[in-house]
Amino acid sequence: MMKLSPVSILGVAVILGGCVTQPDPMQGHAQKVVSYLTGVMETSAQAKAIPDAPSVRMTTCEVKLNSTEGSVKPSEGVFLYQEQALTRNLSKPYRQRVLEILPSADKNSIESVSFKPINPKNWIGLCQKPLSERVISYQEIQNANCRVFLKPVETQYIGETQPGGCATNFKGAVKITNTIKLDQQGMETQDRGFDAKGKQVWGAENRSYQYRKIGEQGTGNTSTSSVLRREQK
Repeated sequence: MMKLSPVSILGVAVILGGCVTQPDPMQGHAQKVVSYLTGVMETSAQAKAIPDAPSVRMTTCEVKLNSTEGSVKPSEGVFLYQEQALTRNLSKPYRQRVLEILPSADKNSIESVSFKPINPKNWIGLCQKPLSERVISYQEIQNANCRVFLKPVETQYIGETQPGGCATNFKGAVKITNTIKLDQQGMETQDRGFDAKGKQVWGAENRSYQYRKIGEQGTGNTSTSSVLRREQK
C-alpha cells in the first residue's frame, strides 16, 4: 500500500481546499433581514408619546410560493407576507403585500421585492396559520411593483426605494418613496406619497414611523394570534 508523505498530504489538502465553495456573505445578510422583519411590530409607543402619531401594527411571516406553471423559475429568495393595520382596527389591514428577500444582482445590497395580492381579503390574518398552511401561488400575486435596497451598516440595514420611487394608486398618490432603518429591535420608515404634480399628499414629514417588535412570529414567543386574544379580553 502506498503511503503519502506529509508533503503529499498537505498538497492534497491544498488542492481540495481550492475546490471548496466560499459562502456568499450576502446570503447571510438576507437571512438576517428576514429574521429582523419577521414578527409583530407596532408604533404604539410612538403614538402614546406623540398624540397625532398613528398607532399601527405590522405583521410579517414567512410563506411558501407554489406554481402550477412549469415555466416559472424557482426563486432563491425567501418570501414573506406582510400586512399593516391600525391597532384599533386590526381586522381591516390597509396594506398587504408579499415580499421576496434576496441578495441584489450586483451583490452589494439586499433587495426586497414587493408584490400586491390580487384578492387581498383572502389573505387577512394569514400569519395566524401554521407555516404548512401559509401557501400562496404565483397566480395570486401581481407583478413586482416596488423594490427596496438595503445595505448593512454596523448592526442595522439601511436603504430606500428604487430610483424614482414606486408607482401606486393610493389616497391620491401616484408614486411612493420610502427610507428604512431595520435592526433587531424594529424598524423606522419614512413612507411618502406624491401626486402627479410631485406634491406630497400623505406620509412622514418631520419624523419617521417608529415600529418596535412586540412578538416573534412562529418562534414560540408572543405571536399575532396571542396578541389578538389578549386585546379581545
